[in-house]
Amino acid sequence: MKIAVAGTGYVGLVTAVILANTGHHVTCVDIDENKIKRLQAGDCVIYEPDLGELMADNMERLTFSTDAYLAYQAADVIFVAVGTPEKADGSANLKFVYNVIDEILAAVDKDCVIALKSTVPVGTNDKLQLYIDKNNQKDIHVELASNPEFLSQGTAVHDMLHASRIVIGAESDFAKNIMVKVYETMDLPILTTNRSSAEMIKYASNDFLALKISYINEIANLCEILGADIEDVAQGMGMDPRIGGKFLKAGIGYGGSCFPKDTKALHWLSNYHDNEIKTVKAAVEVNSNQKIKLIKKARKYYDSFDGLKVAVLGLAFKPETDDLREAPSLDNISILVEDGANIYAWDPVAAENFKRFFPDELTYCQTIEEALENADICFIFTEWKQVIELDPKKFLAMKKPIVLDGRNCYDLNTMKQHELVYDSIGRKSIVNL
Repeated sequence: MKIAVAGTGYVGLVTAVILANTGHHVTCVDIDENKIKRLQAGDCVIYEPDLGELMADNMERLTFSTDAYLAYQAADVIFVAVGTPEKADGSANLKFVYNVIDEILAAVDKDCVIALKSTVPVGTNDKLQLYIDKNNQKDIHVELASNPEFLSQGTAVHDMLHASRIVIGAESDFAKNIMVKVYETMDLPILTTNRSSAEMIKYASNDFLALKISYINEIANLCEILGADIEDVAQGMGMDPRIGGKFLKAGIGYGGSCFPKDTKALHWLSNYHDNEIKTVKAAVEVNSNQKIKLIKKARKYYDSFDGLKVAVLGLAFKPETDDLREAPSLDNISILVEDGANIYAWDPVAAENFKRFFPDELTYCQTIEEALENADICFIFTEWKQVIELDPKKFLAMKKPIVLDGRNCYDLNTMKQHELVYDSIGRKSIVNL
């Protein structure tokens, strides 16, 4: 099939590469000329494990272009994977989606399906279909289908190749059959439903996982007060098949492009319809407070960070990505900078992106050892493999080895063997200084 993809971000590029890998001819469209030139040269523009290699293997079926008209003109299916950024009130900004729809209507010259991958409020697909029907001036059938994505940054390629389900929201056999044909060679479970249900599946799934994270973080905070160990508690909970062990890792909250935006969007949508979902509202509040949990802990050891050397391990919101959207590091480092700290930060891939926010205020280190040397305190924001595998003796190179671990990277019994302070989430603090 001839497929076009609008947008070459995480969702768009991964979708394009995987579909090309299944045999489709895919044209990716983006307004960023520099990004398109890099892609044309075979340069994978985002950090995502295995994506660059898979893109290189399928370049004969991939085209990258800024010419939307040519890309959409003869396409059988056009995937829309543009941003729906959060507005100040928490609602989704659909400007970019409507812009792409206008470009598609101006270009297409045959019956086609527009598959919306962008996360949009429930009911948006139906409104867009009305917009399409009103503005379609050609004697062709253009129909919208909802095809939400369930990709996690850092594992996006695996998540699409081995998806737990493909959700297709369609209102006719025409759209449903074409969308099923797109995925027929992937041998994955396909759920077909109406467009509104598909939209709600996306929000309900993401927000449920955000609720689970927020819940375990609140339990962790209570564990610290009562002397329980959140690692044991989570293990005991996860052994119950009704609960499961995934997303029960206590820490300093969730970040990224999905959970923060989607919880706020569903909260806004429910309020708009006078039907507040109190659990989602609570998850948003809990996560906001949890992000600065380490700063609150640090106040036990220092009244002020002015003039202190502060080591920071990890900037990305999670390992195996350079994405900083809603990353806890941003909130914490903003406070540390304002308080006069001298910050030495290490991250294997996200440092360049972080310089867009703090170009001169931080010292960016090439190694963990450089960040730790003579530091007065250390914050761990991302559980990179290099951090997890770090010999705890490395912390003893600090002037005052106070380690605040927001991701519970280390075993408590191991840390007890060293002369340091180790303060993590939901577990007993170790003070061996």
